[in-house]
Parts: sequence; structure tokens; C-alpha cells
Amino acid sequence: MPAASTPFRALALSVIASLTVTGCQALDDAGRAIGRADLVNDLAARLDQALELTYSADYQLPAGRTASIVQAQDPARSAYTWPGGKLTVTVEVTAQCETDRARAVCTLLAPPAPNAKPAVALFAEAKRRGLATPPVVVGLLTEAALDPQAVITQSDTTLAGHHATCVDVRRSAGDFSACVTNEGALGSFTGELDGSPVELALTRWSEQIDGASFELPPGAGVVDRRSANP
Repeated sequence: MPAASTPFRALALSVIASLTVTGCQALDDAGRAIGRADLVNDLAARLDQALELTYSADYQLPAGRTASIVQAQDPARSAYTWPGGKLTVTVEVTAQCETDRARAVCTLLAPPAPNAKPAVALFAEAKRRGLATPPVVVGLLTEAALDPQAVITQSDTTLAGHHATCVDVRRSAGDFSACVTNEGALGSFTGELDGSPVELALTRWSEQIDGASFELPPGAGVVDRRSANP
């Protein structure tokens, strides 16, 4: 499982557990609570299962920009790439790279501790640049499912040739929509992250990966801060 996957799996499972309890306790609105729990359970389970897969996924962003997510097993590793940046997480190191300059610069940090929750800061730049990562989407689904005022509707679509289940969420904290493919890949997302509009859609899914996806950009400068982040 990718280094960032263990905490994501724990988060997904905690969503399932908390929603199951909520559905049992909300006697006045049992049908709605159980329906919401079932829907989020299904999407969380798909995303969780996909964490054990080897795959690469490409995404279309507005204005012709692109992003990608790649992960592999044995050894476990994952890479997120967006316009101007890249995040690589392995069992040895977490590398945060800025690529929108003449020479890319990568900061090396200690890898996530086993079973620890992912640091929100790891995905902050990705969100700012328009890439909604699976952990971020799971967090949004969790908040929406636990919001008794949220209105969640389901639909189905096809993205990059793959069937996907979609949810449209209307809530006071901010509307969003997300799709998850049968394989468990994030198929699409539209909404706001940290106050900025984000929109992406899956354009390619493959079980084949390029090992170079997990390498630092060629010629990148390196700032090693692993000793400061045990």
C-alpha cells in the first residue's frame, strides 16, 4: 500500500464506522441517514480498495492544464503531479517539488509514520493548484454525510471509458460534486477547495505505470529536511 494510503484507509474506515452509528441513532430520519451512509460507504470502499492497486490516472483541468496520480506496490509509493508542482510519497521519503521555475526545487521530508493521519499541509499546494486528491474528497464526503442539512443525490456516468458513481452535494458549507469509478479512481470533482474553484475530470486510466513517475524532476535542487522531521 502506498505510504500515503495507510492513513487514508484509516480515515475511510472511520467514515464507515461513524456513519453506521449515525444511521442507527437517527431514528426520526432513519431512511435518510441510512441512505447517506450506504452511499458514502460504497464510495469510501471503492477508494479504499484502489489504494492496493497499481495504476496511473490522468486528469483534465481548466484552461488546458493537466494533472496525474500514480501509485504502485512492492515497494509502495505514490505520486501526485499538478501544474507547477509534484508530491511523491514512498516508504523512504516524502518529496514536495516546485516545478514552475527555471530549476525545480524539491524539499525532502520524512515519510508518514505507519497508521498516522496524513498531514493536511501535504495536499495544500495541490488543492491550491487545482488537484483534488482522494484524501481531500473523502474528507468532504465525510463532512457532508455527517451534516443533517446536506442534500446528497446520486447519479451514474462514464469517464474515460469507465463507469462511475457520482454524488451531488448541496450544503451550507459549500456545494460540490464528485464521481468515483468502479475501480476506485477519483473520476471527477467540481467545487471549491480553500475558497478556490476546482474542477477536474479523468481522461485516462491504466494499470500500467512508468517508474520514472516517482523520481524527482531531472536537475531539481534538493533541500533535505528529513532530520528535522523524524
